[in-house]
Amino acid sequence: MSTVLIADHHPVVHQGIRYILRNNPALEVVGNVHSGMELYGFLSERQPDVLIIEIDLPEINGINALRTIKTDYTKVKMLVFTGHPEEVYALSAIKAGAAGYISKMAKPDELEKAIYQVARGGIYLNKKITDKLNAGISPGRNLIAKFKKLSTRESEVLNLISAGKRNKDIAEALSINEKTVSTYKTRLLKKLQVDNVADLITRSRLLQINTT
Repeated sequence: MSTVLIADHHPVVHQGIRYILRNNPALEVVGNVHSGMELYGFLSERQPDVLIIEIDLPEINGINALRTIKTDYTKVKMLVFTGHPEEVYALSAIKAGAAGYISKMAKPDELEKAIYQVARGGIYLNKKITDKLNAGISPGRNLIAKFKKLSTRESEVLNLISAGKRNKDIAEALSINEKTVSTYKTRLLKKLQVDNVADLITRSRLLQINTT
């Protein structure tokens, strides 16, 4: 079972998500926080598998907060659940370390699907954003599909590589040895079809594609 923390300043959001997940045996809500201070306090004591976060949460600095959380709590998978337009913020959120982005206009079953997909180590973006992303990639090289095939640990290693961490830092963060980190890097290069770490970082940041 994957644990879920909800970070949103609207009580109705907390209640709504709990209701949506009430009968899902694979997902358990373990906490609610309403501000940045409460969020960091919770994370300092316990790290959930999935953090559902509103980027307008009081006392945090929006997209930059995602980078901070991803650096400090590498095992936490973040799903941005917000009223901000996906066309403007989704790819920036993914580049900053989020594993998914979903609008508060989404249907309940779509939100549940997004949470479950992120919990399993995947990346969640809606079809419109995915199509825009794939439009910038040569035919047959579906980046989102490649990301979805990564294991949870491979995704963790990739996020740390993207954050500029060295093999030693990655090994310490994930409690594995440096040789194992090198093995994961080799797997990532093969799975994402790139030839070097620089290209791997570029690919992991979604090729820096913007929404213009």
